[in-house]
Amino acid sequence: MLTRLLLALAVPLALAGCTTVAPSPAATDTTLAGAAAANDPRAGAIGEEILRRGGNSTDAAVAMLMALSVVEPVSTGLGGGGFYMRGAADGTVESIDGREMAPAAATGTWFLDDEGTPRTRDAAVMSGLSIGVPGNVALAAEAHRRHGSLPWAELLAPAIALAREGFPLTVRLSDFAGRFADRGARDPAGRAVFYDDDGSARLAGEMVYQPELADTLEMIARDGPQAFYSGDFASGMAARIAADTPGVRGMSAADIAGYAAEKRDPACIFYRLYRVCAMGPPSSGGYAVLATLKQLERFDLAALGLQSPVTWHLFLEAQRLAYADRAFYIADPAFADVPLDGLLDAGYLARRSALIDPDATIPHAVPGKPDGAPLVLAEGERWPEHGTTHFVAVDAHGDMVSLTSTVEGAFGSGLVYRGFYLNNELTDFSFIPEEEGKPAINRVEGGKRPASSMSPTLVYDPQGQPFLSIGAAGGGLIPVQTARSIVGIIDFGLPLREALGLPFVMAIDDNRVLAEKDTWMEALGPQLEALGHEQVIPFDQLLRTTGALHTADG
Repeated sequence: MLTRLLLALAVPLALAGCTTVAPSPAATDTTLAGAAAANDPRAGAIGEEILRRGGNSTDAAVAMLMALSVVEPVSTGLGGGGFYMRGAADGTVESIDGREMAPAAATGTWFLDDEGTPRTRDAAVMSGLSIGVPGNVALAAEAHRRHGSLPWAELLAPAIALAREGFPLTVRLSDFAGRFADRGARDPAGRAVFYDDDGSARLAGEMVYQPELADTLEMIARDGPQAFYSGDFASGMAARIAADTPGVRGMSAADIAGYAAEKRDPACIFYRLYRVCAMGPPSSGGYAVLATLKQLERFDLAALGLQSPVTWHLFLEAQRLAYADRAFYIADPAFADVPLDGLLDAGYLARRSALIDPDATIPHAVPGKPDGAPLVLAEGERWPEHGTTHFVAVDAHGDMVSLTSTVEGAFGSGLVYRGFYLNNELTDFSFIPEEEGKPAINRVEGGKRPASSMSPTLVYDPQGQPFLSIGAAGGGLIPVQTARSIVGIIDFGLPLREALGLPFVMAIDDNRVLAEKDTWMEALGPQLEALGHEQVIPFDQLLRTTGALHTADG
């Protein structure tokens, strides 16, 4: 049977002093020929309804993306971008890059002030400097053009109804609106939807209506996706962004008209005979998932045990090495010579794995030197991402879709145009264009797409059959959540619910560790520290991993 599950762990958000209630997983509908799941169960239900109508996994994913643009503006929307991966039953894997793009006017000094000093992150986010050309509409359109079966307008109809007829505010959206009011209420248009007259966030359960967003969605449904990127609509969007951009020439209508979702080659490895495929560059998260797994392959994790400190020590060491390489080498392949073949070469990853000691930590995880690596390069700095969502669909044919979408931070830049928040994705670029005369690989350049942690992933079983569609939300936490769940399923044979719910653990700042608070992972802290990890820090944050799994009985 096909099992599908959304699992969002409801844990306290200690820094905010409040709690978040996660949606409850729905029971499997045995009458459904396929499965769909999303972070918001209303979007998952829309995906399932599309499947019931005879739509395929791509149709379901497009409908969920548009629905989430209405009910989850804190994480995604028409003003954001994403990565789409499709795995066919015959083993063919395709990926489409809908990542946001810098305007032509952007250069390496984009985030520097008049004195040549990097602006603060908050100053950059709250301005047009942070906004890239949105990619989600083009992403959905290209996926639908290639693989959709139901009419385009039919897939947008549920989102239009949600925006026009309204929906009750979730606890999570109300909570985020309160905690990120500097963004959510920055623009009067957003403030009017999600905040009361006194400036406080509307409460969970209150009805929210978005007529202007409904109008925009109706335009896209009626006139086609090109209406978003052309004419008065695009000119107005460009002017809105440029007016909010300090000190430089900003977005133009030509930037928006020139945007296209790009077909990319997926990146694949074999892990214990399972074929694992992830998004290639500009996703740095996809590489991190694959490298972490491959560097673990020589260790018998099952023999060590699920709750063994050595198991998770090895996982952390593999993650540290993978993250060192991804930060140094991964960027938009149209602007950088990304040595992906060298990075994924089995011999190279075996050499990296050989650095891992079951009894001790690597003193400092540094990038390796794969074949094809540029001779002169600097890492630059990376910022955390927060506004992300993930969803999956599998249809009756066995075709799988895994799609991650984002506006970067909560409510993106906070700027609203025609009912939707515009992203702040350009702050995923390095603010500093070079270090010691060496160019930062992820520096800002006109027409470039920033590197991303988004990691939609597909897995085929040893017989080559569709097995798992998976991904996560959470910025830099995404690759760790995804790899951890794959290890749980493949190495330990865990059911999907348990694999997605494994306690979180991640290496940060090179050799400190985040371990999910009040779990057995946190209890392993002293043993992990004895193995050389500098400090194990209890971690409190809502984690959201989504997957669909084929079980052994078909």
